[in-house]
Amino acid sequence: MTEVATARRSRITPEREAELYEAVLDLLREVGYDAVTMDAVAARTKSSKATLYRQWGGKAELVAKAVRHTKPGGLALGEIDTGSLRGDLHALTMRSDDCEMEQNSALMRGLAMAIHSNPDLLKAFKEHLIEPEMAEFRRVVQRAIDRGEVRADNPAVDYMIHMMIGGFAARTLIDERPPNQAFLLSYIDAVVLPALRA
Repeated sequence: MTEVATARRSRITPEREAELYEAVLDLLREVGYDAVTMDAVAARTKSSKATLYRQWGGKAELVAKAVRHTKPGGLALGEIDTGSLRGDLHALTMRSDDCEMEQNSALMRGLAMAIHSNPDLLKAFKEHLIEPEMAEFRRVVQRAIDRGEVRADNPAVDYMIHMMIGGFAARTLIDERPPNQAFLLSYIDAVVLPALRA
């Protein structure tokens, strides 16, 4: 039975999967998570609803995987290795241009409320985005510890991802401007790196 399920799931080509994910994100930007339905996704993508459910199980899983798929460089932060923590964090930031950051910021603001009021979406985000991204950040920091850039017992290490997400999210809230490369690069240099190197 597992082999049959796997065969069914593999029918969608990577190109078609990317199209579906883009359509899902467009719908999210247009109407928000609560108003997105599998019927709407099926209509927008000219897919059958049965195919969508067979491939993703439900809306929460589809949305989480769409967001993960469109992250710059996917979750390949661990593949960045410039030889320094600063270089790694700057390289990660440079993977998105300012326009992409603005779109992603708006999308994440819209999803934030839905994530906290929908247990299925929270579970899907933890599984497909939060936990894998935290593991990638841990690998980057571990390399910095191994190189002697960061002390292993520095308490800020446990809050690195909080700092990174906080700067990204707070830019719009506090400054009423979208995050951009210049802001995030200066934030990394002024806040994140001093905390990690303390």
